[in-house]
Amino acid sequence: MLNIEHLTKTYGGRKAVDDLSLHIRPGEVFGFIGHNGAGKSTTLKSVAGILQFDEGKITINGHDLASDPLSCKKDLAYIPDNPDMYDFMSGIKYLNFIADVFAIPADVRQERIRKYADIFELTDDLGQAISAYSHGMKQKLALISAWIHDPKLIVMDEPFVGLDPKASHLLKEMMREHCDAGGAIFFSTHVLDVAEKLCDKIAIIKQGRLIKVGTMEEVKGDDSLEEVFLELEEE
Repeated sequence: MLNIEHLTKTYGGRKAVDDLSLHIRPGEVFGFIGHNGAGKSTTLKSVAGILQFDEGKITINGHDLASDPLSCKKDLAYIPDNPDMYDFMSGIKYLNFIADVFAIPADVRQERIRKYADIFELTDDLGQAISAYSHGMKQKLALISAWIHDPKLIVMDEPFVGLDPKASHLLKEMMREHCDAGGAIFFSTHVLDVAEKLCDKIAIIKQGRLIKVGTMEEVKGDDSLEEVFLELEEE
């Protein structure tokens, strides 16, 4: 589903991502762990086609991001850590705008908007301007907009930040269901206990370089993910 080969991105002579390779298969919830500034967001933005990278190759569902970005983006949804939206729009107008971008038929979009807005208890607020939304409400709207076109790959940067416990639980269920249906999810998080319970595979990045990758059992063994992460960070 997602292949990252020898990805390198440099800022002002410093390698934010240094020769990183990852492979994410359909059906996998893949967690991306690292301290602030480790290169997580740079990697995710590169996958989403927001950042140009210096070296390497990224393919999404068999399409090369450099030569066929449109096909890649049709199969992709990306949620940044602080979603930027058109605040002058209402929630429902924003979701319809996203649905228009992905050419989702009217009956399909209505069904999906109703489904996910009900799940996140946002239905009654869709008529309000996004400028009136709290951070948590904006996060929920971003999640609905990501799921609305049924992407094959969902990329998320710290998706649990700003969500209340109920919404976090619902998101975890949606992530698992998406992958059980043949999709894939690649997300970064600082919430290590969530990653430990949810992820099929995990990668730990430090100073732009991949230092550990594998199934949860391969990465943490008999220890907790938090213990492994802190030990690797101290090396």
